Amino acid sequence: MLASPILSIVIVAYKSRDEIADCLRSLPAVLEGRPVEIVVVDNSPGDGAGELIRRDFPSVAYWPTEKNLGFGRANNLGYARTAGEFVLFLNPDTIANPAALAHCLARLRADATIGLISPRLVQANGAMDLACRRSIPNLWDGFCRASGLASAFPGQAFFAGYNLTHRPVHGTYEVGAINGAFMLAPRRMLEQVAPDRAVFDERFFMYGDDLDLCIRVARAGWKIVYDGSVEIIHLKGMSVARDFEVMSRTIFDANRDVFLKHFNPRGSALVHWKYVAAFGAWKAVARIKAALSGYRRVRPL
Repeated sequence: MLASPILSIVIVAYKSRDEIADCLRSLPAVLEGRPVEIVVVDNSPGDGAGELIRRDFPSVAYWPTEKNLGFGRANNLGYARTAGEFVLFLNPDTIANPAALAHCLARLRADATIGLISPRLVQANGAMDLACRRSIPNLWDGFCRASGLASAFPGQAFFAGYNLTHRPVHGTYEVGAINGAFMLAPRRMLEQVAPDRAVFDERFFMYGDDLDLCIRVARAGWKIVYDGSVEIIHLKGMSVARDFEVMSRTIFDANRDVFLKHFNPRGSALVHWKYVAAFGAWKAVARIKAALSGYRRVRPL
């Protein structure tokens, strides 16, 4: 009789044929003597990713969708088909390694109060993906990032509260949020926070869903931890670059809606317009800066 999976990895693919093979090759089949199951939900069937997975990775459970369901809904679909003691929501544009996965699993086993954990995410050029350790930003944090103050004074907590650049890169500590590209959780936490198996709020089609989940996890009493002692590669920005105009709007509008959901529960018109104005200004500045620099990517929350 086969042992139950120690880890279930859910990957939502979208136009991912060129990167998903490297991602799947980087994942172990076994950890701690127990199997690792991998589920891929393909939001863009027909781009060749499905044929590649069926041919080269027959042990992977592949689920094509009839249309693009969005990030949250597709992750929920994949999660509902898993059985692992721990669950990792992973982007297809990542390259993991068994040592980092084993380390993060050990952290979850050692501390039963951790609900979500992320290692250090490193981009292809060696730069850290700052979104893997974030605060839940206030308006000052957002202003510092949009204005460039956070970049000018990365070591000063007063200005760097958004991406916590004043904290040690190789350290480990609690944070407000981690990146949806890598979110590792114990199943028992997910069952508490999402007893209906809707881990991600499906109202957020893309972006914002990871921040929303982090807020819900923290409010349920679980810790969110960044562990910089291990790393994985995140080839960040692939799908944003493909659909710049759409994605650059979606990033800010989705995160605005997260703030309206969690920080305006009474539906105050004043609070509503405060966040609409703040995120609208932030979006405009980011899009202008991207256009002026010729850099076809804006930085999400």
